[in-house]
This record gives sequence, C-alpha cells and structure tokens, in this order.
Amino acid sequence: MKLPAALPLLSLLLLAAPVPRSFAMLSELPDMGAPSDDVMTPIEEEHLGEAFFRDLHQHLKISEDPELQDYIASLGNRLVSHSDMADRNFHFFLVMEPSINAFAGPAGYIGVHSGLIIASRSESELASVLAHEIAHVTQHHLRRAFAAASRMSLPLAAATLAAILIGTQSPAAAQAALIALQAGSLQNQINFTRSNEQEADRIGLQILAASHFNPRSMPAFFERLQQSTRFLGHDIPEFLRTHPVTSSRIADTWARAESFPYHQYVDSLSYLLTRTKLQILITDDPLQFEQDFKGAAMRGTSYQKAAAQYGLALIFQSRGKLGQSKEILQKLLARYPDQPQFIHAMAQVEMAMGEQQRGLQRYRKGLRNFPASHLLKQEYARALLDTGHFLAARQLIEPHITEHARRHPELYKLLSQAYAGLGERAEGQRYLAEYYYATGDLRQAIYHIRLAHKMAKGNRILTAITEERLLFFMAEDAQRKR
Repeated sequence: MKLPAALPLLSLLLLAAPVPRSFAMLSELPDMGAPSDDVMTPIEEEHLGEAFFRDLHQHLKISEDPELQDYIASLGNRLVSHSDMADRNFHFFLVMEPSINAFAGPAGYIGVHSGLIIASRSESELASVLAHEIAHVTQHHLRRAFAAASRMSLPLAAATLAAILIGTQSPAAAQAALIALQAGSLQNQINFTRSNEQEADRIGLQILAASHFNPRSMPAFFERLQQSTRFLGHDIPEFLRTHPVTSSRIADTWARAESFPYHQYVDSLSYLLTRTKLQILITDDPLQFEQDFKGAAMRGTSYQKAAAQYGLALIFQSRGKLGQSKEILQKLLARYPDQPQFIHAMAQVEMAMGEQQRGLQRYRKGLRNFPASHLLKQEYARALLDTGHFLAARQLIEPHITEHARRHPELYKLLSQAYAGLGERAEGQRYLAEYYYATGDLRQAIYHIRLAHKMAKGNRILTAITEERLLFFMAEDAQRKR
C-alpha cells in the first residue's frame, strides 16, 4: 500500500490521525482511570509494541539504512536518558515520507518522518519534537488506548493501532481493523486532551534542557509550522483542525522556555550529516543540490562545511565519479578520523573501486574503535557477503540476532544470505522467513518457513524449530483472518 505524499503536516501526538467519518457514530469507550500497569503489564506492552512495529512496515516505508537508524536512535536515547523512564528501552525509527510528522506507539516505539528532519533548522528543533513524544509516553497518556487494545487479540490490537495511524490516508485499510471494535471507537481513546498536550510541552521542555538542547526551539518550531499553514484555508490538514497548534499553546510554551538560562547551542556533526544524506535520498534529482553543496562548503561553521562536502562526496559516488568522492572523503577523514559516516562512505568507495581488501580493513579498524556502531557492523557484514566471506559475515551477525533483529529486521536478511552462501539452504530460508515476519509480511513468512521445513529433513533440531515457527505463523494468520 503506497501512501500519498500529502500526509498530515504535523503530528506531535500519539497515533493522532483522525478516524474516517464513517466511524464517527461509534460510541466512545469508557475512560479508564487506572494506571497503565493495571491495564497491561510491561511484557504485554512490549509484545504489542513489537506487533505494532511489524504491522507498520506494511503501510509505511520504514528506513533500513543503518546510518540513519544510528543517528535517530542516538538522539532519541540521549533524550530518554534525561526522562522519568531513563531505565526503559525506547525504539526510534525513521519513516521515509516527506511530510512533517512524528508519532508514538506502544512500548516506546517512536517514529519520525524524514520530512521532519529536513524541515528542522537545528538539531534542537528536531529534539523538541522527540522530547514532546517521549513525554506522552512517560506521562502515561497512552493508557486508555492500551485499555481498549488489551481486550483484543495481539494481531488485531496491533493492526488496529496501525490502521488508525494511517486511517486518513487509506480509510479502506483502516476499516478492516476498526470495524471489529464493536464496543466503540479506539480513536477517541488516543486523541490527547489539551491538558495532555500542555503536560507534554512542559515535560518535553525539561527533557530538552536536561539533554543540553535549546528549550526555545520548541515554541519557535511550533510557531513556524503554524505560520506556514495560515493561508491553507479549507485545505488545512485534518490533524490541525482536530489538534491545532494554537497561539495560546505557543505563547505558554514560549513563557516556559524563557525561564531556562540562555546558552549557545551547536548542532552535532551527525545531525548535519543525516540531514544532508536525507536531502539527497528523497530527491529525484540529486544534481540539484550539487551547486548548493559547493557553495555551502565554502562558508559556515567547520561542521556545516564538512556536511556540505559529505553531500558532494555522496553525489559524486552516485554518479560514478569515485575518484572525486574519494578525494573529498580523504580530506574529511584527515579532520574527523573517528566519524563512522566518513569511515563507511570511504569503505564503500574503496570497494567500488576494486580495493576490496582496503575497504574491509577500514571496516575492521572502525569496528575496533567503535564496537557498538550498528552502522559499521551491518555494513561490514554486507561487504563481507559481497566479497564471498560468508562464514565471517555469519559470525559477525549471529551474536546480535536475538537482541537486535526484531528492531533491525535487515539483520535477518543478511544472516539468511550468509547461510545461503555457506550452502545451508534450510537455515537461509528460516532466517528469510524471520525477516518477512519482522516486516509484517506474514504470507511470505509462511512461504519461506515451509521451504525451510522441507529442506531441513534429516536435521532433527532444525526440523523442530521450523515446525514450531510454521505453527506460530499459521496461528497468527488464522487470528488475523478471524
């Protein structure tokens, strides 16, 4: 299902897409005043969050680029570490859509649209939106939605929450899930009240300041968004009609922000590099940015110049001008030898130029210095697969499957390729099935796990594993059909 580009301009609320009008007559569910833990245990909420994330893959284009994933996760976790849930695992992911949008779901799953990053004029503005979403989670503004979801089967609950999110873009898709809610409209349980919004603004400002971002960026960003929609008339997005960014809300947030001491705030190099890469990725004509980057490379701060040069290196690489890209990256690495984005970009150029051993060595050295880098780990594994080092790729990926693959499904696909390269076809099909399940494609998951089960004949352990997964996938498919 492909969504149109005209998504809601701003969604600072949890799953806030308005319900289709055909459901307006459904009665509201009763207000659940109990604490969230009384509605759903943390383990149940985690399972719902994972199912919700799987379902979203079928409706939204969720980025699997580890460079972009690393940045948005790093920024989000930095903010979470200064919240009331610093000990809880959140998951931040990037949706490749040009609209200015962000949303939160169960178990701290928070999505950010690429358009929001590009529209931000500073890292503090981007952080302000994430801090607002984090505050909705930490203040338990989700509990009524969870109360309703806890009365459904897990697949239905996850599909319903996802359907509401994309409801205005595809009412037909939303209808299949929402019509099952005979007790009432779940949408009314996840629209935030004015007090919810004010509390999320207030807590979000505190998180921003504690994380060393500019609290004034929140009202400034709200204000600019409000002004950008003032002349839209009847075409104003539905979200802004039901959840307006009002002048009073902006004024209140300004007043609170001004109570914090003023400091100079510098954008991180990773933010600037991420924004630059997204500008190139979302355009049909990267060449339009070439002149802009050439000009920007001559002015601004050292970080701004470096980001512009990085943009030029990526454009030259995409055009096959590998020598020019390499020359730029060599200069960047001389100044910033520990920047993972530059290490990865240079390794890619070296591999493309036939300097495979040099590229692989660059990844190995980078991982020794940054063993926790998801970017370097995943791209090194990909480079190993491309050069036929299947055993080394398997040994690199396998230890991280249990902990990371549900949130980074691409790891399942890479492990599948490693096993296939080693001639272990059943294992390859098994992990390919897990990739499709993690990305919400249950039909393909069942197809590939069946193949794995057939290929596993003679291997009692693998036969048992694939049989158990096949039964699990089929049971979930039956629940969805019911």
